Amino acid sequence: MERKFSKIKNDILGKDYSLSMAYVSEKKSRELNKKWRGKDRATNVLSFALSKNLGELILCKAVIKKEAKEKKYDRNFQNLLGFLVIHGMLHLKGLEHGKKMEQLEKLYCKKFKI
Repeated sequence: MERKFSKIKNDILGKDYSLSMAYVSEKKSRELNKKWRGKDRATNVLSFALSKNLGELILCKAVIKKEAKEKKYDRNFQNLLGFLVIHGMLHLKGLEHGKKMEQLEKLYCKKFKI
């Protein structure tokens, strides 16, 4: 899957973009979400644009596993993880939640068979 993420990164953010990805515990996810977004709960993905060509995705496997079991997502763990990586990368590209972002999520999910 990591190899696939590299291809997705190159497609969405470009080959010159330096992206790091880290998996954190629910506790750490909650701490970061509270500090940076003011939300006192663990979250599935956080995106941090550090500069024009440098960013970071923080993922919480425990939250993603819980969400994958919920019917509203209708995705298994691997599929939801792939979607969230795309979602996070689109945030790094500067997109906000909305129709344009949803259209691009669908496009990339289809392109990369997620």
